[in-house]
Amino acid sequence: MADSFKEAVCVHAGRVYDSCCDRDCLEDLAIYFSPAGQQLVNQAIGVRGRSAELLTTLVDVEPVTFNRGYFSVDMLFYFLVTVDVFTADCTAPTPVRGVCSFNKKVILFGGEGSAKVFCSGVGPLQSEAHLPLGSNLPTAYVQTVDPVLLSATLTQVCGCDPAKTKNAPAAVLAVVGGSFAPPETVQRRVTGTLGLFSVVQLVRSVQMLMPVYDYCVPDKACVATTDDPCDVFNRLQFPMEEFFPPHEPAEPAAPSPCDE
Repeated sequence: MADSFKEAVCVHAGRVYDSCCDRDCLEDLAIYFSPAGQQLVNQAIGVRGRSAELLTTLVDVEPVTFNRGYFSVDMLFYFLVTVDVFTADCTAPTPVRGVCSFNKKVILFGGEGSAKVFCSGVGPLQSEAHLPLGSNLPTAYVQTVDPVLLSATLTQVCGCDPAKTKNAPAAVLAVVGGSFAPPETVQRRVTGTLGLFSVVQLVRSVQMLMPVYDYCVPDKACVATTDDPCDVFNRLQFPMEEFFPPHEPAEPAAPSPCDE
């Protein structure tokens, strides 16, 4: 590979300045339902957790005033949780979907920069005032997988219990019918405990000098697609390991920094 080195070129790319990974056990998150779903919960004698998925994450980056070069990354996670609601003994449960949220903040190093970024031919503003694309803040990337629903609990509501997620985005509200049940109609509350894995990165656009070995020339021909499902099936590799599992146990994976 070293013998094929041709030249060094300057590229504009995103460099990861800092990152972290984490596992959070989110205990007793209040789950908010639509009016119809809350009516079932009010009549419930028990609930059972079924599944959870991540709907969206709102991310905001702000500089840390007392420590230059560091930034706080504020994340607001919205989860869609499905629970089985039991309203009578010896009857099948009714699945009900609700939404819960979780706030998380981390502080990462993102370097320093005060330049304003401009770009030619971007959007309608280009012909108006040549406005910058934005301030020179690093960009936060949050990577997660769907959480694990560890438990769901039915509790009695005591006093006023305002919906903390009443200002949820419209896309989040849409999955439960467009609105949450009014607080005054909530007689029983379902809380859930979720397990969440996440990776957070602070990335800044930089110019880097990199070695170039050659162009990325494709080394295989494109395979024509077909509408015949049997042809597609016949090209799949036979899943031998599903029928004949290995005789020896797999070696344990090396510990991850997130496991500490």
